[in-house]
Amino acid sequence: MNFIALESEKKLRGGYYTPDDLAQFLTRWVAPTSGKHVLEPSCGDGAFFPSLLGTDATVTAFELAPEEAAKAAARGIPDCTVHNRDFLSWALQAKPCQFDAVIGNPPFIRYQYLPADFQANAERVFDRLSCKFTKHTNAWVPFILASMELLRPGGRLAMVVPSEIVHVMHAQSLRTYLGQQCRRIVIVDPQEIWFEGTLQGAVLLMAEKKKTPKVHGEGLGIHRVSGRGFLNEDPEAVFNKPQAINGKTVQGKWTRALVPTATLAILEAVEADSRFCRFSDAAKVDVGIVTGANKFFLVTDEVVKQNGLEKWAHPMFGRSDHCPGVIYDDAQHARNAATGKPTNFLWLDRSVEESAKGRAYIASGESEDLHKRYKCRIRSPWYTVPSVHATEVGMLKRSHDTPRLILNRASAYTTDTAYRIRALRGTADALVFGFYNALTALSAELEGRHYGGGVLELVPSEIEKLLLPAPEAVVPDVERLDRMVREDSVADTLEVQSEAVLGALTKSEQMDLLGAWATLRDRRHRLPA
Repeated sequence: MNFIALESEKKLRGGYYTPDDLAQFLTRWVAPTSGKHVLEPSCGDGAFFPSLLGTDATVTAFELAPEEAAKAAARGIPDCTVHNRDFLSWALQAKPCQFDAVIGNPPFIRYQYLPADFQANAERVFDRLSCKFTKHTNAWVPFILASMELLRPGGRLAMVVPSEIVHVMHAQSLRTYLGQQCRRIVIVDPQEIWFEGTLQGAVLLMAEKKKTPKVHGEGLGIHRVSGRGFLNEDPEAVFNKPQAINGKTVQGKWTRALVPTATLAILEAVEADSRFCRFSDAAKVDVGIVTGANKFFLVTDEVVKQNGLEKWAHPMFGRSDHCPGVIYDDAQHARNAATGKPTNFLWLDRSVEESAKGRAYIASGESEDLHKRYKCRIRSPWYTVPSVHATEVGMLKRSHDTPRLILNRASAYTTDTAYRIRALRGTADALVFGFYNALTALSAELEGRHYGGGVLELVPSEIEKLLLPAPEAVVPDVERLDRMVREDSVADTLEVQSEAVLGALTKSEQMDLLGAWATLRDRRHRLPA
């Protein structure tokens, strides 16, 4: 969890300004001419303003920070008004459809870090446009929603936005709204990170609003670029370059627009084939144990011994280095313990206070105010963790290359860094063995999300959507898979596994899926295309 006190002032203000060449490219695409009314909802120090010189545009701009608003006003752009105030509060009172173009770089600030009045205005924007609201949102989402409402039919919106617009759940209502409102949407997706000092990737959003509600929407196209050479091209040509796809692409996550149409056809055929299923049909997924203070409850053998906690110590796993393969058994547990990993979960009850060392350990936690943390203070006593049980299968919440299921032969517990999974069809062995293949790996890239550093993360609702072979038809050899995962490359293992469990698909189709997975994995890792 991130806390506001640990974040930099620049990050809290969302103050990452647009490089001149990107601003010029977007402004050229918007191409304001005489009489055009341009909106800049978060102008910062006016990075987009020089690109507007000579366009005869009427510019209405907003900037909340007084010193930055003064810098923007000092740029000397003719017929430009910089308002030193909150854009959203103004937008909620403004007349819709009054601007010919919208340009800018909206603030990247988490909802939880926003002032209360800004949070209220953000929620009102969602409500006004009948968009589903979530407190997991980010400031750039309501900024784009409000800006699109202020854009006239046929107008253009050109913005620098986080690359997570493509896949995060909190932007789903925005993706849906843009799909309804726009004739064509294009994402210019760079291999590089444009903003130094951040792990946050950024993309260019280019959207043209429908002239009338009856206009056919072409959907979304994603144009991948490497380097900045594309900035020398005609922006209109870049906008028209990617093939746009509609339907599921715009309705859900936009990651499908990164997949070739031939691969999408394979996925659609799989979805209609009874030899395959969704994860929710094959298994039940639940969160792991929520301790509220993992460092206190997940400890090494040495901590257990020093504090006399053997009675309450139970085997656990919860990190990728705990599970190098797909089997977690007593031997793997012993190897983890021998290397000093925190392999013990402390399931404490009141009997711990009968021990002097136990009382001392509880006191050590209270000295760090652990008992005041929300998840701990709502329990009585605070150190007794609820919902403790193990399942035959586990799955780590995050993965580097591709997620995998873990066969839990040690009946170990898992914390909320992992999920507890029960097979509903077939056996646990078949579920674990059949999960590791190119189809499911690609499905995870399409359904999951990633943030700074390129780690793939899936929440239960996303895991439930994953495609996999029907477990009843899988003949498992989990020991062989465990060896391959430990010793061979991910790509090689996925290819071998695909041959073993995706027999309903041709070898060509299997390799097509594997290639699409590799492309999305490399994009997430920011490797060359």
